[in-house]
Amino acid sequence: MTEPMTRARAALEALFVADALSMPVHWYYRPADIFRQFPGGVQAFHDAPAFHPSSIMSLHSTRQGGRQTRAPASGGDIVGDVILKGKRQFWDVPNQHYHQGMRAGQNTLNAHCARAVMRSIAANAGHYDPGVYVQHYIELLTADPPQHPDTYAESCHRGFFANLEQGKPPLHCGAVTHDTPSIGGLVTIAPIVFAERLRGNSLEAVQDLCQQHLFLTHPDTGLAQVCRAYVALLDNLLFRGQTDDVMSMLSHTARHSAGLNLPDLLVRTRDDSDVLGRKYSIACYIDGAWPGILYLAARYLDDSKQALIANANLGGDNVHRGAVLGVLAALCQPSAQVHELFQRLADRPQLDREIDNILGSQR
Repeated sequence: MTEPMTRARAALEALFVADALSMPVHWYYRPADIFRQFPGGVQAFHDAPAFHPSSIMSLHSTRQGGRQTRAPASGGDIVGDVILKGKRQFWDVPNQHYHQGMRAGQNTLNAHCARAVMRSIAANAGHYDPGVYVQHYIELLTADPPQHPDTYAESCHRGFFANLEQGKPPLHCGAVTHDTPSIGGLVTIAPIVFAERLRGNSLEAVQDLCQQHLFLTHPDTGLAQVCRAYVALLDNLLFRGQTDDVMSMLSHTARHSAGLNLPDLLVRTRDDSDVLGRKYSIACYIDGAWPGILYLAARYLDDSKQALIANANLGGDNVHRGAVLGVLAALCQPSAQVHELFQRLADRPQLDREIDNILGSQR
């Protein structure tokens, strides 16, 4: 494989590793709770615990995107009837883990959506097409029995299928809620970038394609601006030369996409929680998650496994933040330790095949 192809494979492997690593402590908003349940913190894959100390899954609407409201919603449940079949009964249980029943090394729903992106690319002669992807996406979420192990679907998915049930065209079902500008929207971007750029499509065309993809489920212009910056950074890291400085690339992106002086932040920061938890929110919102990702990528520039472990133990939306961080961290510095973790993922044989299919590599 060429060096860019080798980097792309390492980055996609890290996406799925980071997702599975953080899964057991996803949306823990008190890091102390992580260390209470997992002494020493999360260092490897674990099953989802039965008890989630800060779960508010019972507050989320099962009929549409967003939270439950007192006003009656029209139609039936999306959760249980349309998507997440067989999982509706878990949504009204206090302290229910979002990923109840998931086993060590399994991936959450958004990572499975990234796999749907890869399958759609492979089915379309190596290129991404929104219409092809959306059919794979609908199939993934509505399959009975389910094609993924997750219990929870973010607001974007529930809103999409509520609109679809109301008769909207599949390419125009993106719903706007309070958390549309969230880091979860960037989880599925990297496979598109790697497949298209390695086949010679221009950076600007790929940015446009990724924005089209983003708006299928996350129609937000601010998030789209971050997405374009993320795509450009992926491209720079993917095709960099031997003498190109990775820290300069991260710093440039941080300055222009987040107004963040990354070198200054690194010098002044003693503990990661000073950045993610104090300076920036650990929730899903992109205005905190994106600078937090750039900080972690820079802080652990030479140790991508430690970047993923640090991210997991900071809590919040560590699963989706981690998936995006994993791509960047592995592009900066591929890790044999992350590759070893990838070998332990529950769906590793299928993932190997799907990654090879979009990169055009033979093993």
